[in-house]
Amino acid sequence: MELDLLGNLQRTHSCGELDLSAAGKDVVVMGWVNRRRDHGNLIFLDLRDRSGIVQIVLDKELCPLAHAKAESVRPEYVVAIQGKVRRRDAASVNPNMATGQIEVNVGELKILNDARTPPFSPAEDAIGNEELRLKYRYIDLRRPAMQRNVILRHKIALAIRENLARQGFLEIETPYMTRSTPEGARDYLVPSRVHPGEFYALPQSPQLFKQILMISGLDRYFQIARCFRDEDLRADRQPEFTQIDLEMTFPQQETVFRVVESFVAAAFHAAGIALPTPFPQITYDESVRRFGSDKPDMRLPELVDIHAVFSSSDLETLMVDPSLPVIAVRVPKVGELSRKERDENRPLFDARKGAKLIDDLKRLEKAFPEAVAKVRELAGAAPEDLLVIVAGDATTRIEASDTKIAGRLTEREIAIYSSAGSLRIELAKKYAARHGAFSITERAVQNAGGDENGNLVQGSEAFFPIWVTDFPMFEHDAETGQWMPSHHPFTSPHEEDMDRLVSDPSSVRARYYDLAMNGLELGSGSIRIYRKDVQTKIFQSLGMSDEEAKERFGFFLEALEYGTPPHGGIALGLDRIVMILAGAQSLREVIAFPKTARAVDLMVDAPSLVSETQLKELQLQRRRS
Repeated sequence: MELDLLGNLQRTHSCGELDLSAAGKDVVVMGWVNRRRDHGNLIFLDLRDRSGIVQIVLDKELCPLAHAKAESVRPEYVVAIQGKVRRRDAASVNPNMATGQIEVNVGELKILNDARTPPFSPAEDAIGNEELRLKYRYIDLRRPAMQRNVILRHKIALAIRENLARQGFLEIETPYMTRSTPEGARDYLVPSRVHPGEFYALPQSPQLFKQILMISGLDRYFQIARCFRDEDLRADRQPEFTQIDLEMTFPQQETVFRVVESFVAAAFHAAGIALPTPFPQITYDESVRRFGSDKPDMRLPELVDIHAVFSSSDLETLMVDPSLPVIAVRVPKVGELSRKERDENRPLFDARKGAKLIDDLKRLEKAFPEAVAKVRELAGAAPEDLLVIVAGDATTRIEASDTKIAGRLTEREIAIYSSAGSLRIELAKKYAARHGAFSITERAVQNAGGDENGNLVQGSEAFFPIWVTDFPMFEHDAETGQWMPSHHPFTSPHEEDMDRLVSDPSSVRARYYDLAMNGLELGSGSIRIYRKDVQTKIFQSLGMSDEEAKERFGFFLEALEYGTPPHGGIALGLDRIVMILAGAQSLREVIAFPKTARAVDLMVDAPSLVSETQLKELQLQRRRS
């Protein structure tokens, strides 16, 4: 087949922008053939570009040359069309198509490029094989659903940039090649050719640089920053990701909250969702007690502690540890489960934390009728609700301390609440079709972007943002026996807890906060340490010697001596925000070129081996296994 050249032909309109106002106009449209239908003397092409699809009509009697060319056209061919827009007759109007009231009657057709039969069609709504989609990502990205996600991401990022600029923030880039610092995950390392044996690290976050910017007097910084972490992956994790990173001087915690709420509301506005502000706040221990998680999903009923309902002898009979919470978990409208269903649900329960599941309330009711009636009352359970109980197993010993975490909850108590919280989510996911708590989100997302008049969809009841504050400053590492920072070592403790940093680290609360929504962590931040003496004390509490601290953070400790202002900030995951607003189940749906769960780019086949010459230049040697 001889292909046409574009020549001087200039596109006048995008496919999706044509409507009745263009009727009678001569137009030039270009794009990919989405579908082809041959009716003999009439050939219909659905022509697709980023803006949408328009129907093209080739009439053999009116344009025999173009019709003859169209006989060889197949899906995914790239073509240019010159023709006249005309109104469709009433019988052929397609109400399911944005351009369904018009079509383009062809005068000239140019075939700019042909195409092999693709491994899947961009016209398909769903492609089950994700690895195939990632290998042929350039075809997958032609699909309207994927293009909507990419466009939505652009709109959200633009709205955030504009909002932060209006709030006085400067967008400043920080280095990609820096030194390795402890950020909670493994670094990706880059060997230096000029300095043999030495390595740069790709940033897990711009943490130290944004604090340096505050020391530099730049007052308010932000960046939509690329970050890199070599960690085990899940549906909501990627080895390289994008975060909305910001820092400001002289803030109270509430100052950070108001800034973030403003740009998050702007991001949701860009997707057609009106998100009320300010967001509610909850402390870490409240969140654990009420939701069994530090990233609460408030679309479901809260956990209820029913310990007081049972007497000591009742708990002994049930082989429940009386020193631990007894928690009722309610999932609405699921109803009583059969024995078979209960058995199938057992793998959803995490008993490794010393927790015990009581899921047969009918049997329990026979032995303790009054207590079970009181449990139903306290939990607010209707007859059609599913109710289960989670408690500590008196017959199981677990490696967990009775030390109060930040003076409130013990490690063992947190384990029970967490086990109940995890079961709460797993049961809700499994029975979502029955209780409908998650379906609201799907309806809101379907309408995202506004109605036909551009008005915001009032779907904010589907999205529940919440601030979680006052996290424990440290977490105990059972393997090393050391206390580790629960956030990062540059987070400021509460002033009233400062004198216990070394003597009682478990009781110290951090000025650390998370923003959560619908069971996902959107971002984390903190008020930072700005005095060298306090920062040194934090390093000491972590068992770090002065020499080690100087070796790893000498430049930063020195910077703190030159008039460092109080400062704080936060980083929110842009990918995760887009994922929520797109109604996607994985970050891979909202990142143009993601990696697989094995951190592999199937399209470009990376990572890959490099030549011996390249290794020699870097003075590296491949180890033979």
